[in-house]
Amino acid sequence: MSRELQATDIQTTLPAAPDDNTPAAFFETGLRLLRAGQFEGAEQCGRQALALDARHADSLHLMGLLSMLAKEPALAVEWFAEAIRQNAGVADYFFNMAHALRELGRIDEAIKSFDRGLTLQPGYAEGWYNLGELLEQQKRLDEAIMSYDIALKAEPSYREAANAAALLYFETRRYEQALERFSRSAEIDPSQPGAFNFMSRCHWALRQFEDALANGFKAIALAPDHPELNKNLGLLLQKLDRHGEAIAWLDKALALRPDFAPALNDRSTSLLALRRIDEAFAAIDRAIAIDPECADYPWNKALMQLLIGDFAGWRGREWGRKCVLVNFVDRQFTKPQWFGGEPLVDKTILLHSDEGLGDTIQFARYATLVARRGARVILEVQDALHALLSGIDGVSLCLPKSADTLPDFDLHCPLSSLPLAFKTEPQTIPAARSYLPPLPEARLDEWRARLGEHDALRVGLVWSGNPDHTNDRSRSTTLRAMADMLDPRARFYSLQKEPRPEDKATLAGRRDIVDLTEHLTDFVETAALISCLDLVVTVDTSVAHVAAALGRPTWMLLPFTPDYRWLLDREDSPWYPTARLFRQDERRDYAPVLARLREELGVLIDTFTSSLPAQAHGSP
Repeated sequence: MSRELQATDIQTTLPAAPDDNTPAAFFETGLRLLRAGQFEGAEQCGRQALALDARHADSLHLMGLLSMLAKEPALAVEWFAEAIRQNAGVADYFFNMAHALRELGRIDEAIKSFDRGLTLQPGYAEGWYNLGELLEQQKRLDEAIMSYDIALKAEPSYREAANAAALLYFETRRYEQALERFSRSAEIDPSQPGAFNFMSRCHWALRQFEDALANGFKAIALAPDHPELNKNLGLLLQKLDRHGEAIAWLDKALALRPDFAPALNDRSTSLLALRRIDEAFAAIDRAIAIDPECADYPWNKALMQLLIGDFAGWRGREWGRKCVLVNFVDRQFTKPQWFGGEPLVDKTILLHSDEGLGDTIQFARYATLVARRGARVILEVQDALHALLSGIDGVSLCLPKSADTLPDFDLHCPLSSLPLAFKTEPQTIPAARSYLPPLPEARLDEWRARLGEHDALRVGLVWSGNPDHTNDRSRSTTLRAMADMLDPRARFYSLQKEPRPEDKATLAGRRDIVDLTEHLTDFVETAALISCLDLVVTVDTSVAHVAAALGRPTWMLLPFTPDYRWLLDREDSPWYPTARLFRQDERRDYAPVLARLREELGVLIDTFTSSLPAQAHGSP
């Protein structure tokens, strides 16, 4: 008997009365009447059965079902409990008890009841699915996934179980497992645009971009008038740097829903990428007007402002602390935040890292300025940067984030809020050539000895950043591509930590790149090696910040639309005097950038070679 009986389950032939005067006969008649929607007659039969045998388990269960249909779950629990006391070997009793307990909000007990029922009937797919729902409600996600997966195994055509498991795998970022189950769901029912949309999102997370696009188009083919799917396809094309196509799909979404603020937000991003700057700001301003409480929109506008050199964006950037998908570290201190106005004389202020490693290095320069205002400065940074930044000018105490306790302080300020606190403009950026603390001389000596005679230009290389970065596809390149710029007259060193498999294989086959990364056990070692090099060529990573903050010549490869801090079009950086910026053009291809870089490198090699003593380059 099914766990969920509906009044519409009608029998075509109903006996007027039981064939004999037994509890079982009255129960069978009552059950048929229940299925026909004749609840009063069903209840009469149940009570007559119990009048003959008060312990008749099926009739007790029948009374529980009638109580559920009468929306009296508390009474149903009493009937089901009595049925179970009489016969604990019937799975349906436990399943329906669980359903009643769930109606009463007694979730723990409902889960236990499902468990007991499934022990008796382990192949009941719907029971596993219902159990999964309750476990998910309690945030016991791994157990919920297991229940949904068992339901799907028990009934391979169970679309709802496939989707439920897939969504939880997706939410927990287990994209391969999610993709497998969304694919199964699409096989069961290929008319689901949502399944193909999620398959596209899984492929994207797995960096399978062509498959992501193919499934995005399958989703939109099934629901061409769905604004969300049009927007998602536009966003996917945007991430693939196909901004003109992205705008076309975003415009379709907006035609279907003119007040679709997320589509306007995405549209502004693609317009900016195409350098249609006025249109980009018009789109983001419209999104803000439609939904002024959504932090994403003023946050994105702020980044756009900063990118074009409008440093009024520092204030808007604070909206990022309210954005779900922005990786700010919110410490929730009870002490007030310093915004630049309050005097700091005789105050202790905590400056704490709140973004990535590169951001911490970039904004740590402000600690010196804070100290000059009379404050005692405590600097708290990521553990990986603690040794590198300990001893920065003006800092009284530098602590790693893993420190058990913090000393007392009067005020605090996240590092990335310091440009706002100092009302920073492009012309007022504190841009010392080098602001990192002096490196241990012993480590420098070790690297000088390891590198040997300095008879050729020494160049460090970094070709990729964090693969989890949202813009990694645009800002990273490959070693195979970067190798096109190598000049045999220079000596090249890999600074690339954790190279990707393809790059690792390429590096192993190159004799013209020295890989010393096994010695780069921390950022101090990396900084010491960089200090012994003549040049660092790198994409936008934390190593770029280390090299430039050390005042070493740093050539950065940037995508056509870079991170806000590198601004647009200029070849220098107001943040780092020794940095040169080599930018993609509208083709969004690093090949011409690397060709130009090779030419510039040749000039640098010629200059270096000419400065060597005559015997060093073969003259008599």
